[in-house]
Amino acid sequence: MLDIRFIRENPEAVKENIKKKFQEAKLPLVDQVIALDQENRDTIQEAQALRTARNAKSKQVGVLMGQSKKDPSKLAEAEALKAEVKADADRLAWLEGREDELAAEIRKILLVIPQIIDPTVPIGPDDSANMEVERFGEPLVPDFEVPYHTDIMESFDGIDMDAAGRVSGSGFYYLLGDIARLHEAVLAYGRDFMIDKGFTYCIPPFMIHGNVVEGVMSQTDMDGMMYKIEGEDLYLIGTSEHSMIGRFIDQIIPEDKLPQTLTSYSPCFRKEKGSHGIEERGIYRIHQFEKQEMIVVCKPEDSRDWYEKLWRFSVELFRNFDIPVRQLECCSGDLADLKVKSCDIEAWSPRQQKYFEVCSCSNLGDAQARRLKIRYRGEDGKTYLAHTLNNTCVAPPRMLIALLENNLQADGSVKIPKVLQPYMGGKEVLIPRK
Repeated sequence: MLDIRFIRENPEAVKENIKKKFQEAKLPLVDQVIALDQENRDTIQEAQALRTARNAKSKQVGVLMGQSKKDPSKLAEAEALKAEVKADADRLAWLEGREDELAAEIRKILLVIPQIIDPTVPIGPDDSANMEVERFGEPLVPDFEVPYHTDIMESFDGIDMDAAGRVSGSGFYYLLGDIARLHEAVLAYGRDFMIDKGFTYCIPPFMIHGNVVEGVMSQTDMDGMMYKIEGEDLYLIGTSEHSMIGRFIDQIIPEDKLPQTLTSYSPCFRKEKGSHGIEERGIYRIHQFEKQEMIVVCKPEDSRDWYEKLWRFSVELFRNFDIPVRQLECCSGDLADLKVKSCDIEAWSPRQQKYFEVCSCSNLGDAQARRLKIRYRGEDGKTYLAHTLNNTCVAPPRMLIALLENNLQADGSVKIPKVLQPYMGGKEVLIPRK
C-alpha cells in the first residue's frame, strides 16, 4: 500500500508503475484517490476551524449568560449564539462522518494500487516473461522412464489418495510409511537448516483475524486462497508468513532489535485447486500441505541484501538434497500487487525434462508494514516503517516430487540424500515393495 502523500506528489510515477504491471484498468484510481484525498483534507480543515469557532462561541455564551443577570438584553444575544453553537455542532457531526467515509474510500483504493516495483524487475505481462537468472546443478537425464510421482510413492505403499477422496474430497492425501517419514525428514532438516542460519524457530497460530489477512495480501489473493471460519473473524492460513508477519502488527521495534528473522512450521490451507491436467494430478496442487517458511523484518536499507540471502538459502538447501535448481526472476505482470521484487526457485523434473516451481522469495518493501503499522524506532527517536520479506524454506509436497524424481534409481529404489539420513534412522535408500 502506497503512502497517499507519495501518490499526491508523484501521480505520473504511480501511473507509469501501473502500466508496467499491465493493469491499465486501475489508472483512473490514481486521480480518484487524489481527488478524495483533497476533499478529505478540506473536510478536516473545515472541521478544525469549526471546532475552534464553536469553542469560542460556547465561551461567549457563558459570558453573556453571566452578563444577563445585570443586563437582561444579553439573554437574547446568548440564546442566538446558542443556536449558532447548535448549528455548528450539527455541521461538525456531518463533517466528522464524512471524514470517516472518505478515509474508508481512500483506503479501499490504496489497497488495490500496486506497490512501486524495483527498477531491476523485468517488464512483462505474465509468467511467460519471467527470466532465468542462474542454474545450479546439472539437470539429470536418466536412461530409464521416470514414473509419475504418485506412482513412485505407491511403489512404497506411501500414499492413499482414494481414501483421502472419500474422507475429504479432491485435493487431499494420506502419506504413509517411509514416504510420510521422508516428508517429516524434509521439514525437520529445513527447520534445522534455518536455525543454523540464525533464524528463530516459531510455531505460529494457524488461524488469523481478517485485518491481518488484509494486511499481508491483496483482496484478490485473499478471495482465491483463504478459507474463512463460518461465524468467526478467523481465516485458516495459506502460509505461515501471514501469521509470522502478523506477530508485529501495531508494534514499534527498537532499531537494535532488527532484523527480526523467523522460521516456522505450519500446515497451510488453500482453496485453489488449479486447472485440470496431468500435471495437476497427485500432490502438486492441493488444499492442505505443510511447509517450513522464513520471514525477515528489517530496516529499508537492508531489504535488498536480505532478498539475496533468502533466495540463496533455498538454492543451498535444494542442492543439499541433490536437486538441480534454477532462479527465475518474476516479471512485472507476474508480481502480486504488494511485492517490490520476487523470484521463483524451480527444481528440475527428470520425468518432465523441465523445471517446476518449488519456492518463492519476495521483497514486499513497506507494503505489509504500512498496512499493519509495523514500525521501528531509530536512534534519532523517530519511528519509521520497516520492510518485510518472505521465502519458502521447504514445502514437502513439491519438494517430495523433486526429491523422489532426482534420486530415483533404475531398479525403482530411491537414494536418501545424506543430509536426510539422520532424520530417517540412518536409512540410506528406500526399497520398493516386491
